[in-house]
Amino acid sequence: MPNFREDIKDRTILVTGGTGSFGSAVVKKLLNYSPREVIVLSRDEKKQYDMRNEYNSDKLRFVLGNTRDKEAVNDVMYGVDYVFHAAALKQVPGCEFFPMEAINTNTIASNNVMNAAIKNNVKNVVILSTDKAVYPINVMGMSKALMERIMIAKSRENRGNTTFCGTRYGNVMYTRGSVIPFFIELMKIKKPLKLTDKDMTRFMMSLEDSIDLVLYTLFNGKNGEIYVKKSPAATMGDLVTVLTEIFCYNKKNIQEIGKRPGEKMHEHLISREELPRTYDCGDYYKIVPESPGMDYKYYFKEEKAGNLPGEGYTSNNTRRLSLKEINALLLSLPEIKKELSYFKKGKFYK
Repeated sequence: MPNFREDIKDRTILVTGGTGSFGSAVVKKLLNYSPREVIVLSRDEKKQYDMRNEYNSDKLRFVLGNTRDKEAVNDVMYGVDYVFHAAALKQVPGCEFFPMEAINTNTIASNNVMNAAIKNNVKNVVILSTDKAVYPINVMGMSKALMERIMIAKSRENRGNTTFCGTRYGNVMYTRGSVIPFFIELMKIKKPLKLTDKDMTRFMMSLEDSIDLVLYTLFNGKNGEIYVKKSPAATMGDLVTVLTEIFCYNKKNIQEIGKRPGEKMHEHLISREELPRTYDCGDYYKIVPESPGMDYKYYFKEEKAGNLPGEGYTSNNTRRLSLKEINALLLSLPEIKKELSYFKKGKFYK
């Protein structure tokens, strides 16, 4: 990855949802690049308190507020150069049961962020989307898909000087509420591991990968483009098998419960309809926005990302990780290393 120090030095960056798993990780990375200021906007004062004590940086400013509040968003945007919009409701079941909450946060509040960025002449905004926004069958994906379309619409309007781009990624390993820490917590209390479907596949991506993706997008993206990191995938059956091996847990304690409401068997990062507008950028794919009069014959002829299958880019047709590779990937995570140290000291089980 390139060094973004000169691009970030003496700049002011706003991270919405900055106390979440991604937000706190990207804030830590940004502070290493000598920014003028990093502003964290979030609703959780306890997490802000913990971050303030952990980072102890005079370049870090915390603002209590909700992206649903237009005035609060507009106030915090003054003087900002770059925005990472990470504030969202991300749990599929929760969004299914409370759909208006997902719409208000993931869609309407995102529109607030983008309008405030235009009004305050922010240079670049990167919105964080999800694989679930492609062929969405759940509220979380639908609300994020609408966020993407709003971003593209804003990029076409050319109101002001703000460049809008987006990123999509699949499961980020060991983020709050994700499956790996969930399985580990079940093992700690010696409960059956609740596996939805052993053949279900998911993209596997580290937090560091997600940060590299948004930084790459911030400084390489043009208006309306969406970027995707090339990521391997694993079946949920293989993932839980490796976890039980790492922590010496009885495999008979794996309980298959079936898909949860709104879940897919396999995830898409790029749809078949987007393939003609997709470019191969090495470690990433770039999806350019659809526009009236676009010559699709040209795009098909050029085969911009001709290595992708006709169904699009999915967790079922990307590179599948072997058990050995999953093991190595999990053992590389600092959180797994920490839990493993507790396990070896006999302090793992509660």
